[in-house]
Amino acid sequence: MGKNQHVIPVDGGWAVKAEGESEPSHTVGTQQEAFEIGRDIAKKERSELLIHGEDGKIRERNTYGKDPHPPKG
Repeated sequence: MGKNQHVIPVDGGWAVKAEGESEPSHTVGTQQEAFEIGRDIAKKERSELLIHGEDGKIRERNTYGKDPHPPKG
């Protein structure tokens, strides 16, 4: 599995940042654009995409690889 990708708010826009990296790989104007870029990277790397709200808190997460903790049932 690759690095998890985070969609985060930045000054006046949104960014996609790999977990553990100090700088974002992409900076765009809208959260939707950042989501689409992050989703493509997460799918390619078979990792997780974590989408943060404007307050910085995680509001959604999507797994695009083998889920290490699949739901029971």
